[in-house]
Amino acid sequence: MSDFPEYDEIHAISDIHMGGNRLDFQILRETKRLANYIGWVGRQRSGGRVALVLNGDIIDTLAEDIHGYVAVDEAVATIQRIMKDPSFTGIWKALADFVKLEGHTLIIIIGNHDIELSFPIVQRLIITYLAGADLAARARIEFSTTGAGYTCMVGNARVYCTHGNEVDAWNYNRYEDLAKVGRRLNVSRSLDPSEWYPNAGTRMVKEVMNDVKRRFAWIDLLKPETSAAIGTLLVLDPSQVSKIGKLLSIVGEKVQGQKQADQRLSAEGFQQPSQDTTLPFTADRLLGPNLKAGILGAKASDGRSAEDMLLAAEENFNRPNANIAAAADSTLGTPQLILDSLTGWMRGVGKDEALRRALKDWLANDKTFDISDQDDTYKQVTAAVGSPIDFIITGHTHLERAIDMGGGRYYFNSGTWIRLLQFTGTMLKDTASFKPVYDVLINGKMEVIDQAKFGNEPFVMDQTSAVSIREENDSVVGRLTHVVGDGSGTPVEIKKFTGK
Repeated sequence: MSDFPEYDEIHAISDIHMGGNRLDFQILRETKRLANYIGWVGRQRSGGRVALVLNGDIIDTLAEDIHGYVAVDEAVATIQRIMKDPSFTGIWKALADFVKLEGHTLIIIIGNHDIELSFPIVQRLIITYLAGADLAARARIEFSTTGAGYTCMVGNARVYCTHGNEVDAWNYNRYEDLAKVGRRLNVSRSLDPSEWYPNAGTRMVKEVMNDVKRRFAWIDLLKPETSAAIGTLLVLDPSQVSKIGKLLSIVGEKVQGQKQADQRLSAEGFQQPSQDTTLPFTADRLLGPNLKAGILGAKASDGRSAEDMLLAAEENFNRPNANIAAAADSTLGTPQLILDSLTGWMRGVGKDEALRRALKDWLANDKTFDISDQDDTYKQVTAAVGSPIDFIITGHTHLERAIDMGGGRYYFNSGTWIRLLQFTGTMLKDTASFKPVYDVLINGKMEVIDQAKFGNEPFVMDQTSAVSIREENDSVVGRLTHVVGDGSGTPVEIKKFTGK
């Protein structure tokens, strides 16, 4: 008997992001398709052993109106609101129907937008909501919320699933601190907001992105964690400059999990992560080269050239023992420089040209839709996984991947179910070609984004991804697929690997 659960087949999806109590904050569109896909998985392998893996960021509490950065006292109410939201009720019903099926197991893995899943009271809520008092159905629901991922066997192949934020310094979960919050809740104690130190990605979302999203709903559909995205935000809303200045101190932050104190029996002493700005600050890193090139000719309010101020700011940020937070607020600091130079330059070229340049920086050397690209998540996760693992499945990046690692081992990223926007070279070629795109973006509303077409192609891509690992004819076959139509039919195969 194996040390790990055994299945005839598993199906993995991730980055569903159910959440947002207003429609413009809901980035999941294909809700009916998802509910039907869950039903399709439930119909596979009658009499066999089937697992559905929800591989992180299943809900999105960062899109909810919670106090602070993590829902503690309001965790149950927040999850209940998401479950009862008319946009998502069909999905939860499909999951409830799934766990009623004999031989079928639902595995829920934590991500970085749904960290409340680690709380015992939330897990109990979900189990009761899906299975009620049915003990057999309750036993078919498993959680993996300690950062260990989930390992199982399909045939003679070992499969490892993890969300992927574990290797992302911006979005790393401090699992020991989450366990302490769970202990607080279990003994009817609360958490003072000052005790919780959020990761850099959470701060970016809560302190900057959510404000921008209220005006420009589409901003969430691009990966905003990249540094060049800051230039895009500044073009859209220069008032964000003060908040971005505060975030500069954590750009390049390296979270050193091995240095965290292991205090498993304590509910005290929340760990403040190490901040190691090992990546030097540069204007290119912050703005991107295209946007920087545009502002270099501008003059600051005191008459200095933008180039002189950029150089001064970089020296200020990178000098030994510099106080980065103070530097960001100083007269030489980058925020005021950006505000002066960017707004001055934009008076001459217009906001549409500024945004076009910012987007070109954002998408430079773009390999978003190259399923064979060995991105950072691939490199770091595969480096941490031992050779006995035959199939690795991640999520987190929203970028689907299918890579042959060699030696009969394979890597998949299950992509996402949220809306995806694709900017082509033609769209960003020049100001004239970008103008119709700009008009849609500056409108900002999700329904306009959904209806937009350029060159007879929808602006929002019709792409919802899944990964399956199945035992077939004495072999184990892994597939990256697209779920299409209403989701009730067999997904379309994109890439197939046959293992041992």
